[in-house]
Amino acid sequence: MIRNGRGAAGGAEQPGPGGRRAVRVWCDGCYDMVHYGHSNQLRQARAMGDYLIVGVHTDDDITLTVDGRDTYEEVKQAGRYRECKRTQGVSTTDLVGRMLLVTKAHHSSQEMSSEYREYADSFGKCPGGRNPWTGVSQFLQTSQKIIQFASGKEPQPGETVIYVAGAFDLFHIGHVDFLEKVHRLADRPYIIAGLHFDQEVNRYKGKNYPIMNLHERTLSVLACRYVSEVVIGAPYAVTAELLSHFKVDLVCHGKTEIIPDGDGSDPYQEPKRRGIFRQIDSGSNLTTDLIVQRIITNRLEYEARNQKKEAKELAFLEAARRQAAQPLGERDGDF
Repeated sequence: MIRNGRGAAGGAEQPGPGGRRAVRVWCDGCYDMVHYGHSNQLRQARAMGDYLIVGVHTDDDITLTVDGRDTYEEVKQAGRYRECKRTQGVSTTDLVGRMLLVTKAHHSSQEMSSEYREYADSFGKCPGGRNPWTGVSQFLQTSQKIIQFASGKEPQPGETVIYVAGAFDLFHIGHVDFLEKVHRLADRPYIIAGLHFDQEVNRYKGKNYPIMNLHERTLSVLACRYVSEVVIGAPYAVTAELLSHFKVDLVCHGKTEIIPDGDGSDPYQEPKRRGIFRQIDSGSNLTTDLIVQRIITNRLEYEARNQKKEAKELAFLEAARRQAAQPLGERDGDF
């Protein structure tokens, strides 16, 4: 078992408030390509008790036993089952679909061809129809979503304000490792992450990026425990005005290549001039590019998996609908 990213060393579990027995919450899933929807689920689950245990398994299909029964049936019957509210507008399937479907037309000014549009519309749809859990959906940002993820804390006296900037697209363990290393640079760090506009990321990364839009990337970064604040749509160049406005003590960048600004200048020339620039090696070789290439390389496998997944989910929904329509005395398990 891994506890908070570290080995589960000894030590008794702390009791709940008032000395009562701690409420232990179990939450499981595949968590493939963890995104802010997963973070929101875990945030809700943690709020249901004092101690959250997360189980990671190998398939994010709806969990059914070999005979098609709900694997949560026992805990439901015991009255110990709770559901987290789904975060609309994002899913692993959605993100995989973007990477598979937009490799040619994403962020392009050209109209999608009819063939491309037909393929995009059919992704995530099995012959039996479509269910509410799978498929491409439209993300709608709201102020409440940001509030749920934001810490709401301003830098305090004695804290070291550290500024980092980038795309943080498909927020992954490489980003987390980098931010953790940055967090260790000070006793009391306050990390501000500047997220570049989609158009800026498109300029220095290429026409297929970013996979996630600015608002989605904002929630993903805010969900990271090491980040205190996010600048939504930060300028590419770290200017004197930006450093003064946020009272920045240190500016950090990873070991990835620093692409010149649109005018050919170094975007970090001002913090370098002040002697507050540091390059940090995350120690991870995982990048957004590598994730996208994995998906594209295994394109057919993902398409087949997605259709199989949706077929199972539709079958489960239909079975649940039929059971709900039965008279109470005829349902399995009723007495």
